[in-house]
Order: sequence, then C-alpha cells, then structure tokens
Amino acid sequence: MLTRSQKEQLVKDLSAKIKDGKVLIFSDYAGTTVAKMKNLRDELRKTDSSYKITKKKLINLALKDAGIEASVLDLEGQIGIAIGKGDEVTAAKVLAKFAKENKNFKILQGVLENKVISGKDVMALAMLPSKDQLLAKLGSDFRICECACWEFEKSGRRLESSC
Repeated sequence: MLTRSQKEQLVKDLSAKIKDGKVLIFSDYAGTTVAKMKNLRDELRKTDSSYKITKKKLINLALKDAGIEASVLDLEGQIGIAIGKGDEVTAAKVLAKFAKENKNFKILQGVLENKVISGKDVMALAMLPSKDQLLAKLGSDFRICECACWEFEKSGRRLESSC
C-alpha cells in the first residue's frame, strides 16, 4: 500500500508525463497477462510513448493537475493510460494492433489536443499515416516534381513557374 506522500509523488510524476504527451489513450487491460503487457510497454517505448497502470482516482488527480478536463472514474474495468509523446498517431497504432491481437484489451477513450475522444476515434486515429510516413511521402512527391521539372527543361521548353 502506498503512503500519502508516495501517492502525491506518483500523481505529480504522472501529471508531468501527461503534460509532455501529445495524446492520451485510456484502455481496459483486465485479463491481459503480465508478459503481454510487458511486450506492449516495450513496443510503446520504441515510439517514444509509455503505459502506466495505477488507480483510477490517481489518474484522475493527475489529469486535473495537468489541466485536462477528462475523467476515468466512470470507465469500466482496470484502467491503464498510454501517453504518446512522439506524434499523435504512433501510440494509437501500437495500441490498436495490440487490441486486435488481445481480445481482453479494450481501448476505451482518449484525449487529443485537450479534448476527450471516443474509443472509435482512437481507432480512426490509428488508421492515419504517422508523421514519418507523411514526411517520406512529401519528400517523394517533391522528388517526382523535381525530376519532372528537370525532364521538361531538358526538352528545351521553359516553364512559367519555377520548379
């Protein structure tokens, strides 16, 4: 059992992590084995995200301390919180994949830009390309444009706008 001062420190630390995060995702992990949860945490760490399990009341206090208008007290089950610091999509992708592979694990809701979003919205977020994927596509598109402009100029024609 944690002492009052230990709980206060836990809330303070969790609040700091929440403030640093870009997305929060709340899930019910009841029935998920310790080994599978360790694997989930390892995968989240690779994406600059984390997963914390603590009492709902302490999560709620940390949310309030971080200035986020959300409550986990009404959520069913044993609640864990994933905090995505890298970008808004990668933590959702990891959790969605994990939920698909582990039927006991349920994504309940999230917080994005200080707004509460539903579990369905979190799953939709997971379907979006990550920031790295978008940057790679953008770079590829610029490369295609550059090659097309070079070929066009090589043919002796002039372009009205510069490439």
